[in-house]
Amino acid sequence: MRGFVSGLDQINAFADGADGFIWRLKEDSGSATAIRVFDDPLLLINMSVWADLESLKHYVYKSLHVELIKDREAWFNKMGESHQVLWWIPAGHIPSTEEAQKKLEYIRKHGPSAQAFNFAKPYPRPIPP
Repeated sequence: MRGFVSGLDQINAFADGADGFIWRLKEDSGSATAIRVFDDPLLLINMSVWADLESLKHYVYKSLHVELIKDREAWFNKMGESHQVLWWIPAGHIPSTEEAQKKLEYIRKHGPSAQAFNFAKPYPRPIPP
């Protein structure tokens, strides 16, 4: 995990300055690695808010972040169920970890939908009434 942990500050700073970035879950240290929301102490949470899906996709797959993704098998166990969830939120809303857990449970139970989706099957931003 040394390679992963040693790159966190750099990758978090890169995210903070990325186009479309709005917010990320973190402690005073700037990291979220000590925040526990699951019963399993080996599970980490990573939450962020972005202006649009395109900005997030660019950050994840076409930036420095992709170097972390390439090595994920060395640092993380493969999960047998969904471990990622995306959802649309109203402007100005900061999601809670409880909200994230509910969305993750939803996608695990129902699969991707407009309520909760993933990069493989995204859903468009809802049109406001």
